[in-house]
Amino acid sequence: MIGIEKTSIYVPERVETAADLSGKTGIPEDVIIQKFGLRQKHIADASMHASDLAVAAGKKILESVSPASIDVLIYFGSPFKDHQVWTASSKIQHELGLTNAYAFELMNVSSCFPLAVKVAKDMLRSDEEIENILLVGGSKESMIVSYDNPRSRFMFPFADGGAAALMTRHSTKWETLASSVVTDGSFSKDVLVPGGGSVDMHPDEESRYIDVPDPSGMKERLDPVSLQNFERVIKQSLEKSGADELELLLPLHTKRSMFLKILESVGLEEHQAVYLDGYGHMSALDPCYGLYLAEKEKDLQPGDIVVIASAGTGYTWAATTLRYHGGTNKEEYK
Repeated sequence: MIGIEKTSIYVPERVETAADLSGKTGIPEDVIIQKFGLRQKHIADASMHASDLAVAAGKKILESVSPASIDVLIYFGSPFKDHQVWTASSKIQHELGLTNAYAFELMNVSSCFPLAVKVAKDMLRSDEEIENILLVGGSKESMIVSYDNPRSRFMFPFADGGAAALMTRHSTKWETLASSVVTDGSFSKDVLVPGGGSVDMHPDEESRYIDVPDPSGMKERLDPVSLQNFERVIKQSLEKSGADELELLLPLHTKRSMFLKILESVGLEEHQAVYLDGYGHMSALDPCYGLYLAEKEKDLQPGDIVVIASAGTGYTWAATTLRYHGGTNKEEYK
């Protein structure tokens, strides 16, 4: 059975609360909690970068899995990494001691975890020499948020963390079923870091932060399609999987109103999801965090159908359906 056998997360110790963010931004604390959907988020130390956060999460997987058994490492985390033109996956492979694994990266900002799971599943199906694939991601996107820029308001929950998932052709836990992905490239220039690329090799200080050049224009175009595309990819992944009933949704962190609308659109109640209001938004890591926390906090039953779903600026919506087969060791999460 091809699927996810094990997940892990790394949560930085430093906490930034809604009250802290209120002091930085001038936005009332209750608005940050109720509308942004954020009680607190975690911030990594200056010495830890995206690759280090990914390594920290990957090490937890390898506590019970031999590094020599990993055939492929895929980095699916934030594109904001230690260096600009650089492969974090190579460093991670080396530091984790994966001497038998080759490494590469998938980069599709926040939508990437459901895509990475699909790619790993397809690789396991098509290449009989591959037994185990380690997916790892890191996010330190709190560093690219300017709290003085009102255009980047919806990014104030950006946070830091690490996540990892072991995919194998001999899974006993999470069977990986079908995926659905939708891209609308008309949004390709709506969210970006202006400086540092070939368009602007020598940015000023403000151009080093993530920006939304036309927030009202993006909202006007995005609002009519975002919810329907979330609903589309979730329902299509279920239909392609032959699954009739969805028990649990593990989405990326969004503002609370969008989170509730997504649940309503697929017929779920709030307790049938994991909402990361205590962690914030960590680029592509969110659904992997959700999967880890679901095993820790939810009363999962064999046969439960779960969907990991996300969306990334650019704009891509992605969902992958999983079937739970049991096997959770609650001791892992204490």
